[in-house]
Amino acid sequence: MFLVSTLDPIIILISVLAVLVILISLVLRKFNQTYIIGYIFVGILLGKHGFEIVKETDSIHLLGELGVILLLFFIGMEINLVDFIKRWKVAVLGTLSQIVLSVVCVLIIGYNYDWTFARSVVLGFVIALSSSAVVIKLLQDKNLINTRVGKNVLSILLAQDVALVPLLIIISQLGGQATSTDNIILMVSGAVLIIVTLIYIYRKKEISLPFSKKIERDHELQVFMAIFLCFGGALATLVFGLSAALGAFVGGIIINAAKEADWIHDTLHSFRVLFVSFFFISVGLQIDLNFIYVNLWSLTSTILIVYLTNHFLNALVLKIFSCTWREALLGGALLSQIGELSFLLSSTALTLGIIGNFGYNFTISLISLTLIISPLWIGITEKLIDVYKKKTVNKLKGIVN
Repeated sequence: MFLVSTLDPIIILISVLAVLVILISLVLRKFNQTYIIGYIFVGILLGKHGFEIVKETDSIHLLGELGVILLLFFIGMEINLVDFIKRWKVAVLGTLSQIVLSVVCVLIIGYNYDWTFARSVVLGFVIALSSSAVVIKLLQDKNLINTRVGKNVLSILLAQDVALVPLLIIISQLGGQATSTDNIILMVSGAVLIIVTLIYIYRKKEISLPFSKKIERDHELQVFMAIFLCFGGALATLVFGLSAALGAFVGGIIINAAKEADWIHDTLHSFRVLFVSFFFISVGLQIDLNFIYVNLWSLTSTILIVYLTNHFLNALVLKIFSCTWREALLGGALLSQIGELSFLLSSTALTLGIIGNFGYNFTISLISLTLIISPLWIGITEKLIDVYKKKTVNKLKGIVN
C-alpha cells in the first residue's frame, strides 16, 4: 500500500509510454516502417488530443531538445570529412538549390494568399530541409550507407544541417530581433573556429583523443567521456551564440576522425534512442487531430507539392553529379520529406511572431505527416523503378532474340 500511495505519476507516465512505444513499433515493424512514426503516434495518444495523459509538455520537450543534440552528434560520427569534401558540389549546390526553389515556390503561393514576405520565406526554409533521422535510418535498413547514392544523400543532409544556423539567423532578422555588433563578431569568431577545426581534421586525416586509451576498458568513465564530447561541443558553440546542435555535430565529426574512439558509438547509442524518441514524442504532443481534419485538403495538396518539388529537384541534382537516373530517383525520394530540424525553424518563427498559431499548427502538422508518409513514398518509388527496370530488361531480351 505504501508503494502504491506514494507512486510518482512520472513512473506511470514512463511505463505507459514504454508500453505504447513497444506495441506501436511492433506493428510498424511488420510493415517495414521507421519507429519515428511510432514515436509521433505515441505523442498524439498521450497528448491533449488523445488520452490527455500528458498535460505538461515542457519537460518532454526539453528532453527532446537533448535528443536533437545527440542526433546531430551521431550524424557527425557517420561523416567522413575527407569523403564529404570530395562531394562538396552536390552538397552545397543541392542544398542551395533546394532552399532557393522552395522559397520561390512559397513566395508565389503566399502572394495569392496575401502572406507576408517573412512568413513566406520561413515556410520556404521549413520545406527545404530533409529528415536526417528518417533518411539515415532508411539508408542503414536498406544497406545504402556506403553506396554512391547513399554517400551523396548524406552529403546533402550534412550541408542542410550546417545551413540550419544561417537560416535561424535570417529568421531572427526577419522577425525584427536585432543582433548587436558584438554578437555578430562572436558568432563569426565561432564559425571561423569551426572552419579551422574542420580544416585541421581534413589535413590530418586521423587524430588521437587524450585519455582514450586509458579509459578503453573502463565503461563508467567511457559514458562520461562520451557525454562530455557530445555536450561539450554543444556548449562550446552556445558560448559563441551558435546552435548547440551544430556544436554536437562538429564534435561527432571529430570523433569520426579519432579511430581509437569507436567505443563512443556503443556507449551513447542507448541515450540517443531514448532522447530522440522524446523529441518525436514531443512533436506528437503538439499535433492537433481536429486541426488536421478541418484543414485536410490544404495539408494534402501542400504535401503533394512538397513531395513532387523536393523529389524532382533532388533527383535532378543527383543526376547531374554522377548518379544514374535510378540512383537519382531513389535519392530524390529519400530526400523528399520535411525534416525534424524544421520544427526548430517553426518554433523560432512562432516565438518571433512571424507566424501565428494557425501557421505553427499547419507547419507542425505538415512536417509530421511528411515524416509519416516518407517510407511509403520511398517504397512506391522503389517499386516503380524496379518495374521500369524489368520492362527495360525484357525489351532488351526481345531485341536480342
